This record gives sequence, C-alpha cells and structure tokens, in this order.
Amino acid sequence: MWQPDGWDVRVRLGVLTPHADVGPESELRAMAPAGVGLHYARVPFGGMGRGGVMEATIPLAPVRAFAEPPQVDDAAALLAAAPVAAIAYAFTSSSYVIGARGEAYMLARLRERAGGLPVVATCAAAVEALRALGAGRIALVDPPWFDETLNELGRGYYEEAGFEVPYAAPCGLPGGQAQVSPQGLHDWVAGRVGDAAEAVVIGGNGFRAVGAIEALEATLGRPVLTANQVLLWSALRAAGAGTDGVEGYGRLFTEAV
Repeated sequence: MWQPDGWDVRVRLGVLTPHADVGPESELRAMAPAGVGLHYARVPFGGMGRGGVMEATIPLAPVRAFAEPPQVDDAAALLAAAPVAAIAYAFTSSSYVIGARGEAYMLARLRERAGGLPVVATCAAAVEALRALGAGRIALVDPPWFDETLNELGRGYYEEAGFEVPYAAPCGLPGGQAQVSPQGLHDWVAGRVGDAAEAVVIGGNGFRAVGAIEALEATLGRPVLTANQVLLWSALRAAGAGTDGVEGYGRLFTEAV
C-alpha cells in the first residue's frame, strides 16, 4: 500500500557543488546504494554560466575563488543544519590550484563552519584511496576543459602527496560536458595511459566518468579512480556508514583496505 518516499535512509550526506553543474548529483545518485540520502548545496562558481555553459578552458581565478570564503563557507554552514553525517566538497580543480596544504586549511575551515561535521574533498579522497589500494604510480586524466596549466597543477598536487605521475594530460574528447560519453572516455583513456602507472585517476567532478570505470578496469587490468567515485567512498567512510552496497563502480569499493 505504501510507496517508498525517500525518508527511510541509514545515512545522509551533504554535497557542496558548483551552482550550474549537474555532474556530481548525477553520478553520486547513480552510485549511492539504497539507504544513502544525498543533499546538495549549490555554491556560486564564476566559471559557469546559465545552463552549465563554460568556456573552452576554465580560467584559474574563479576556480581559486570557489574555495575561498564566504560563499562556500556559508553553504557548508547551511548544509550542516540539515541532518547530514558528513559533507563532501565536489570540486576538483580548486584543490589543484590551492595545493594539498591549501586544501587542508580549507577543509579545516569548512569543518569549523559545519559545527565539527566531517568534511571531505575530492583530491584528498583520491590520495586516501590510492594509498588504500597500494598504488604509487598514477596516470592522471583531466577533463577537456582543464588546460595544460591546470593539468600540470594536478600533477604537482599528486607528486607533492608522494605519487609518481608518469602520464598526465587533459582528455582530448570534445570539450562540452554533454558531449562526453562513457564509451568515448573508455576508448580515449585506454589508448593513451600506457603501462607505467599502477592506477588511473580521472579528475573533474563535472566530468562524466563513473559509467566507464568497470569497463576501463577490465581493459587496463588496474584500478581506475574518478572524482565522484572517490568522493562517495570517502564521504561514506567519514560518516561511519561503510561502503557496502556500491556495485559496478570499481575495485575501490571491493579491494581498498
């Protein structure tokens, strides 16, 4: 008689996302197992216009500004007023720009504004995931709208964290978010990352990627990590919820210790 209404969940996660980006919501919803509620706060991002329109490459100034107070801090405080157990910061590129130390300061600031709730970020989650999988050498693939400068900042982020990065490049697929497909991403990555890396990291929370994880792992024979995948993994752990029930989205959910 009674239909599911979304209220009966075991844990609720909050997500901070750029105001015009539907990527994090789409992918996190696809991966989240039953019993996980997802609740989003939209944060203004100067690099996106109405309808999610972006320039061919995103400029660094609005990327940096996204991580600065007061807007993201205010959004975290409002989100923390809801009954969420952890908050996830769904924006890769600002961590590249401010670096691991700046990211750590930002997370501490957001935790304070969130009243002590755990706050996790994409790049820090990727580092945690790589270490859990025992991978020390990575291939880094970023969205087409990340230029070489931003991609090199990403390489520097992971090198600073102690990883070797024998391959790093923006993806050469057409640049619009809606133009990316899982098959296209699979074919591009599989043909370029080579054998030197122990894992592949695909950056960009707005980059359509989680649908290609399982196929890429089968083709490449190594773990594949994507922005929203590692963010969900880290947020569930931070909330004390465990990662059981996530199926079809990579070795991370079955092999990470």
